[in-house]
Amino acid sequence: MTLPVDSDFDVPVDLDAETDAERSARFERDALAHLDQLYGAALRMTRNPADAEDLVQETFVKAFASFKQFTPGTNLKAWLYRILTNTYINSYRKKQRQPQLSGGDTIEDWQLARAEAHTSDGLRSAEMDALDRMPDSVVTDAMAALAPDFRLAVYLADVEGFSYKEIAEIMGTPIGTVMSRLNRGRNQLRALLADYAREHGLGKRAGDE
Repeated sequence: MTLPVDSDFDVPVDLDAETDAERSARFERDALAHLDQLYGAALRMTRNPADAEDLVQETFVKAFASFKQFTPGTNLKAWLYRILTNTYINSYRKKQRQPQLSGGDTIEDWQLARAEAHTSDGLRSAEMDALDRMPDSVVTDAMAALAPDFRLAVYLADVEGFSYKEIAEIMGTPIGTVMSRLNRGRNQLRALLADYAREHGLGKRAGDE
């Protein structure tokens, strides 16, 4: 499966001539640049700081072990997110751990409303415009109430800005499934935030069907 080109890392690399030390240095330079974003995604998946750290660590261990198979010039960010997502689904999600958080203390860094969020069509949605004026804690609680697959689809599309195709590759599902999860996730998020939006006059569409 060919991932879209990531221009940030579109640098010719002779994989046959590359030494282990050079590959390690390239991994540190290119992959570790996404560390903070991956941790943010892991935190929203696990809703537990310790689990998020473990998930990211395991993701990077797997990514480093498979870095020989990564094609330089393709979308490294999407490749890393796919490993992160698969690791979460295959390991942490099965454990069904209870969050060790109270309220939204540690995940108060939720930046959905502040992010340069775009829909998969490349335009900001009305929901995102309304969320711009909502407190982080309100959005955090609403996102936490979504089913994991819906929450991840919304996060990847509206926060990280991945396209439908990229999300499908990351989540390992058909594009149609991604579109369905994203639509249902956005609808559920809109419904969860409808009362707050209505009470504060934020975005008339927030409670629309």
